[in-house]
Amino acid sequence: MLFVGIDIGGTFTDLALFDSEREEVRVHKVRSTPDDPGRALVNGIVELCDLAGVAPADLDGVLHGTTVATNAVLEHHGALTGLVTTEGMRDVVHIGRHQRPQPYSVMQDIPWQSRPFVQRAHRVGVAERIAPPTGEVVTPLDEDAVRSAGRALREAGVEAVAVCFLFSYLNPEHEERAASILAEEMPDCFISTSAGISPQFREFERFTTACMNAFVGPGTGLYLDRLTAALAAREIEADLLVMRSNGGVASVDEAAERPVTLMLSGPAAGVLGAQWAGSLVDRDRLITFDMGGTSADIGLVTEAGVHEASARDTQIAGYPILVPMFDIETIGAGGGSIARVDDAGAFVVGPRSAGAQPGPAAYGFGGTQPTITDAHLVLGRLDPERFLGGEMKLDVAAAEAVIDGLAGQLGLSRAETAEGILTLANANMAQTIRSITVERGRDPRDFSLVAFGGAGPLHAAELASMLNVPEVLIPPHPGITSATGLLTSDLRYDLMRTVFMVEGQVDAAAINSRFDELADQLIERLVADGAPRDEVQVERFLDCRYVGQGYELRIPVRDGAFTDSTLDTFHTTHEAEYGRSSSDPIEVVNLRVTATGQRPRLSRVNVGSGDLESATIGHAQSLWRVDGELVELATVHLLREKLPLDEAVAGPAIVFQRDTTIVVPPGWTATATASGPLMLKNATGEGARA
Repeated sequence: MLFVGIDIGGTFTDLALFDSEREEVRVHKVRSTPDDPGRALVNGIVELCDLAGVAPADLDGVLHGTTVATNAVLEHHGALTGLVTTEGMRDVVHIGRHQRPQPYSVMQDIPWQSRPFVQRAHRVGVAERIAPPTGEVVTPLDEDAVRSAGRALREAGVEAVAVCFLFSYLNPEHEERAASILAEEMPDCFISTSAGISPQFREFERFTTACMNAFVGPGTGLYLDRLTAALAAREIEADLLVMRSNGGVASVDEAAERPVTLMLSGPAAGVLGAQWAGSLVDRDRLITFDMGGTSADIGLVTEAGVHEASARDTQIAGYPILVPMFDIETIGAGGGSIARVDDAGAFVVGPRSAGAQPGPAAYGFGGTQPTITDAHLVLGRLDPERFLGGEMKLDVAAAEAVIDGLAGQLGLSRAETAEGILTLANANMAQTIRSITVERGRDPRDFSLVAFGGAGPLHAAELASMLNVPEVLIPPHPGITSATGLLTSDLRYDLMRTVFMVEGQVDAAAINSRFDELADQLIERLVADGAPRDEVQVERFLDCRYVGQGYELRIPVRDGAFTDSTLDTFHTTHEAEYGRSSSDPIEVVNLRVTATGQRPRLSRVNVGSGDLESATIGHAQSLWRVDGELVELATVHLLREKLPLDEAVAGPAIVFQRDTTIVVPPGWTATATASGPLMLKNATGEGARA
């Protein structure tokens, strides 16, 4: 069977073709087309199939990581959205919570107030009330008011509506009826219900999530419809599956109905690709570092799997969001990140980017501002004749010119300025990595750094040195790891319910009954998407806290059924997270069920090898910082596919492959492994645990 994974980035679109019978992978990379992202995707598939000697019509699956929904939020360019809510609650999405996002800032930007998904004029309250703890109907839904609201919103040109009622997570009856009435009055409108997206307590976050889903819904649906049509026009009838923030893929219909679950689509695929690369060399404690053209995404993998964000940490562009998602930190640092002197006279790098058009000056497409890529070229860490395997020539003179312009402002030499750009970028990324490791009680020295993306391997070793991480893994195809990550994914759906039960009064039978109900719903959904029923795997979890706490921790339910002893796990989980546990009673807040339908997946790769002589393609003088001094050293240039297996090559060295360039600084070694990843190690022993 033939599957293709595609990740669309800000600068390049990455593709990987997997033949599951031959266990062969072919990769390809094309420039992104920001005006129509699907154009690069479809053209890239056709080109890749041509390179592999297969017909596009023979593909069995197309797996896609998309940034369409994310960009709509970041750029605040979505549908004109309305809100129908419980009478008196129209301003919940504006007020938020009483705590400020930045408690000590007097100039902070609060996105849900400065850039709301729903303008106040389009928020309508209607009479209804459902009461806790049972979801009893106290005030019936005023259906005439809902119908009137639908007419008014339609006349205002509203394209999408979120229906958000208090306590609908206990009983969604009113939301579902309101949505049905609105569909009659607004037949062309995209309608979301908060209980249909995130049936859990915390009305501000639940309302905001539903509003975000409505805001991005029409645009995402249109994109997926056009993409499906474009694939069909090229006779590509393969199933189109879309990566979600939880690390699973979903059908087009599911993705179009709940586009808010696509917010970390591409980065989530990258973490899966890094996890797969780590498994090839038996590493399961990983810091994943994906640096592309516009940003760097950083995640964490432990023995328990990919670290998922908690309710207090899930946000996109400052907006809270209540959907399952990997815990991924993003920083504006990529190959196209612009270096400049800001208004206060400080030397800064990013978050502004040169993007795909015009891109860095080195690309030769008219870029006029210095970027990280230009700095690498000036320092001799990129070969102008070997970029993208020689398909794209870099303009050294243009890169030197823009670096010289910045050097004049700073009063530094060209080399010092270029090296300063990289040092600043690395320092910013190191601080982000510390925020998900050191600040959460994890020692970076206990992890391997998996570096990928087009620019990740250029920075990996020096970044690891800053963090005292002793080992770096470079995946087999680092520049397209997100695309290969898609090829390791499964169909995955999640459901949850809020229950609120305190230890000593927990009804085990009720919990297990609700677990079974949620599992049955997910299994039916997966079967409808083509997953064999007997191969669906179901996992159950509880969100718990000590009575009086404000946020929860997630614990697994072993052996598929809740028992009184299940809660014992919470104490050890709490101690691992916060350094202590308590004798206070435990409160069960949410039930969660995850169901996975397994797909044919990438398991290993074929690795080429040679000897050091055949791998060596030349030497050049490059600039490196050694013992605090910037010095010029002879640097060996190597081809990755010809490196000898299990033989350490000492730096300084530059290792070339089509989809990236790998930097091995002085004091580091690079070793090609038979299983695929290239391992970089600090030869000085710095960072190793005693």
